[in-house]
Amino acid sequence: MKILITGGCGFIGSNFVRHIINKYPSYKIINLDKLTYAGNRGNLKDIESNKNYVFVKGDICRKEQVLNISKGCDAVVNFAAETHVDRSIENPDCFVKTNIYGTYVLLEAARRNKIKRFVQISTDEVYGSIKAGKFRETDPFRPNSPYAASKTSADLLCRAYFVTYKTPIVITRSSNNFGPYQYPEKVIPLFITNALEGKRLPVYADGKNVRDWLYVEDNCSGIDLILHKGAAGEAYNIGADAELTNIGLTKKILRVMNKPFGLIKFVQDRPGHDKRYALNCGKIKSLGWRPGKDFEGGLKETVEWYMRNEKWWRRLKERKV
Repeated sequence: MKILITGGCGFIGSNFVRHIINKYPSYKIINLDKLTYAGNRGNLKDIESNKNYVFVKGDICRKEQVLNISKGCDAVVNFAAETHVDRSIENPDCFVKTNIYGTYVLLEAARRNKIKRFVQISTDEVYGSIKAGKFRETDPFRPNSPYAASKTSADLLCRAYFVTYKTPIVITRSSNNFGPYQYPEKVIPLFITNALEGKRLPVYADGKNVRDWLYVEDNCSGIDLILHKGAAGEAYNIGADAELTNIGLTKKILRVMNKPFGLIKFVQDRPGHDKRYALNCGKIKSLGWRPGKDFEGGLKETVEWYMRNEKWWRRLKERKV
């Protein structure tokens, strides 16, 4: 199989590229990445010499480039996206362009090149917030940030291409990911690296917002399963049933690192902050998927990775974006 993976130098994308290369040594991978601030070729330094891996610097918004590079591919897996909610509130422009228009360009290329499988990597944030229970794939969309709205729009474009053009799309919607190679603006790597530096850990409002945490390799195995066995036109939630309040998460990080709770600093809440995300994952579990890593084990491994790779994250935190 020949796969075009977009955004493969980012956090989840690079972990997925490594997952596929290691599991399917005969597969050929083209990694198309724009190398924005969150894209880092160093994330895949260990596989750059692999004969079945090719990196191409490019932009999913460039029609001709995407059309040409996807020719002869069996599948497209689209990780390329702007993903940081706070940045989307400050400047929605690039989120609309990359997440919506970029997805359209990829879908057009997939349609014209008769790609056999198009996997859109989405998010639980398309559903909005839920007080009780868990979201199913058929629940209505209620996005509450420009980021979530842009990903929702991409999901709807995928559905339209499936219904209108029979483009064989599948969509994955995962809960919050964590693990190695995550850019240190996201909460877990930010808090780990801040604690290592002796800096305060900024917790929004009262810290009672709830998130479900999924180890990145478990998400990769779920995406892998959907790539190969997901039904065309369908969406699949991927979560770990590891719900934590933000303050509970912060304290777990500090406990693992043996750092004082005095590093916690409560800050003003961000606009439109969703209270709770939770996913019903029965659909993907019916295909045989289960998360392989419990939260505590994954967190310990993640902390140890950032402790071992200070050069990697310090350079990113010191770089102005």
